[in-house]
Amino acid sequence: MASPDAALDAPDMPEPRRLRVILAAVASTLFLASLGNTVVAAALPRIVSELGGLEYITWVVTAFLLASTIGAPISGRLGDMYGRKRLLQAAIIVFLVGSAICGLAESMLTLVIGRLVQGYGAGSLIVVSMASVADVLPPRQRGRAQGTLSSVFGLSTIIGPLIGGYIVSTMSWHWIFWLNMPVGLLAFVVISVVMVNPPPSGRHKIDFTGAFLLATLLSCLTLIANLGGAILPWSSAPMLTLIALVPLVLYSFVTIERRAREPIMPLELFSIRNFQVANSMNLLVGMTMFGTISFMPTFLQVVKGRSPSESGLLLVPMMFGLIGTSIVAGRLMSRTGRYKWMPTSSTAVLGVAMLCLSTIGPDTPIPVLCSFMFLVGIGIGPTMSVSMAAIQSAVPVGHIGIATASVNMFRLTGGAIGTSAFGGLFGMGLAAHVRPLLPDGGLGPVTYDRVMQLDPALQIKVVQAFSDAITPIFLVASALAFMACLISLRLEELPLGNSLPGRQTAPAE
Repeated sequence: MASPDAALDAPDMPEPRRLRVILAAVASTLFLASLGNTVVAAALPRIVSELGGLEYITWVVTAFLLASTIGAPISGRLGDMYGRKRLLQAAIIVFLVGSAICGLAESMLTLVIGRLVQGYGAGSLIVVSMASVADVLPPRQRGRAQGTLSSVFGLSTIIGPLIGGYIVSTMSWHWIFWLNMPVGLLAFVVISVVMVNPPPSGRHKIDFTGAFLLATLLSCLTLIANLGGAILPWSSAPMLTLIALVPLVLYSFVTIERRAREPIMPLELFSIRNFQVANSMNLLVGMTMFGTISFMPTFLQVVKGRSPSESGLLLVPMMFGLIGTSIVAGRLMSRTGRYKWMPTSSTAVLGVAMLCLSTIGPDTPIPVLCSFMFLVGIGIGPTMSVSMAAIQSAVPVGHIGIATASVNMFRLTGGAIGTSAFGGLFGMGLAAHVRPLLPDGGLGPVTYDRVMQLDPALQIKVVQAFSDAITPIFLVASALAFMACLISLRLEELPLGNSLPGRQTAPAE
């Protein structure tokens, strides 16, 4: 916890008008970064048809996710050391450079390189922008802002594919990346004018070795989760190498961080109860959330016969539930100062919602599916804003950046692991239920068009078998949600003060 003397040299809060401008700029950069991942999905078929390089298509998404996962904790820590304003400015420049590379890309390899650069900037923007709230608002008032900022993720998930689809259908896919420029440049100018960087607190020593090892560890975990079983066989030499590297790199990372004067990931954070509890919840809820987002459209397309665009729109009820409850949770925290009950009740709702989804089948009405998805959003929303507030109120002020980064890092890691694990479970279900029914041993992808070419009697059996293959995913997700509910009982409700603590930095020379 922060020193009780932290408030003695507390800076004054910005005046209300300037504060609103700062929060608007922060929200814009957060939206810009989170939109960078979702907007590309609808454009991938067009991009492949123009650039070729089908073998690189998964890397367009994986490169962005990998770089953003690495960029978040490193930039979060650098923001603690050198100030959030500088890091936001640098991250916007990196993001826009990556966008320019993507916009100019004439080959799939160039596009992937651009997505790596763009992803690093996006991961930095997400973390540093959310940590910036702690610099200008006291703990009691952060809840409302964090709830609103957390809802930006849900909003980008809805709007991203729609914007991407519209751009691809009306103009060149290159404009998906060029449209980032005016928003990014405006955010850069506003941040430069209204945000204040703290004066230098001395010389800092960047933990380059720790940063490299953390980046390597996160890279291995992300690549294993995204490529294992889908792109690379689990028994292949590259995959076995990645798996073997994880414990080796983890041991080296812990050893280095124990000795570093200013570690990139201070290990003492893991001894703070709210840090442990909130990030354990983030990991489990991330697995549940991304697993649902990944496999529900597949169910809707193959079992319910909906088009890709319709299946995407049917995720909107989940996002409305997520956005609404995230905002409400933030407002309740600001008004009452209490938050412990929220993640416990919401993850219980999430577990029940996943149990409901495990009962769906070919005959389930669409309105019933939408109501289940709305419940999923209700279960996820409060955990996003509450976990941020719980961690930021528990860690030392000088570690708020890296602590904020951990929220995003654990959620994304959980999402990658969950999507991979659920994909393996789904593959087992297809092998057991669906493929034996298909002609030629069921080789090739199971799509709606392929199912519709079968005899009507066989169609009914295959659709039911596909449903039987996918619904166990939701049973596992329900178990994960109830585990998160039990873990949340350990959350410690710390007072959310009304004073803005002074900025504490790591030791300096």
